[in-house]
Amino acid sequence: MTEIGGATRVYALLGDPIAQVRAPGLLNPVLARRGTDAVLVPVHAAPADLTQVVRGLQRVANLDGMLVTVPHKAAALDLADRASDRARLAGSANALRREPDGTWTADTFDGDGFVRGLAGAGHHPRSRRACVVGAGGAGSAIAVALLDAGVAHLLLGDTDPERLETLRRRLSAAYPGRVGATARPRLADADLAVNATPLGLRPDDPPPFAVAELPAHAVVADIIMTPAETLLLAQARARGLRAHPGEPMLAHQIDAYLDFFGL
Repeated sequence: MTEIGGATRVYALLGDPIAQVRAPGLLNPVLARRGTDAVLVPVHAAPADLTQVVRGLQRVANLDGMLVTVPHKAAALDLADRASDRARLAGSANALRREPDGTWTADTFDGDGFVRGLAGAGHHPRSRRACVVGAGGAGSAIAVALLDAGVAHLLLGDTDPERLETLRRRLSAAYPGRVGATARPRLADADLAVNATPLGLRPDDPPPFAVAELPAHAVVADIIMTPAETLLLAQARARGLRAHPGEPMLAHQIDAYLDFFGL
């Protein structure tokens, strides 16, 4: 890592919990190799404190941007002055950038990173039937990106009926006839099943859905990055299904972050 000095530009990564995040370990070495005098640091912010933390960071003159992870991606959208079309459609953001006039712009790169990682592993979602479990910040962004990538049909699953219906209505208006929603995932005809919930972060977490209900050709994807091999992925592999881990989603966002922040 480049030596941190008084001229170093600072970026914050907000989450709760925060110990599991991988972005600093991936992004900071890239900045160092490029000779860019900037650093990304993790910031543990509880949901009740998020607005106060973000507003405080926005007043730090040498802080140029923020990345956002679980569970703040939906709330972060409302803390920016403007947002990209895809962030508004998803209802979430995972990056905020300070503009020269001091205002803040939000965007989301989770979905694009997920689809790029999936396609890079040989699992392009075009014309497939996908089920995304989790209608929160990451799940909503992934849903938008999968629809943009040409999935034939997208089924959303979430235990929060209000959040699920809000996202279903928003996506159905933008992608008519291609979006469904259910409290309990229907997996029997899914070509791709995605865990976009936090289930898997803790060793005692139950799996987010039953891989036994999936057809034999299905791909199971998990956005959890730590641990790399979640219970869900282990169960998928044990059944002979193709398993796609979480890290490619982040790895394929690095260049997008650098471009977004002008680095």
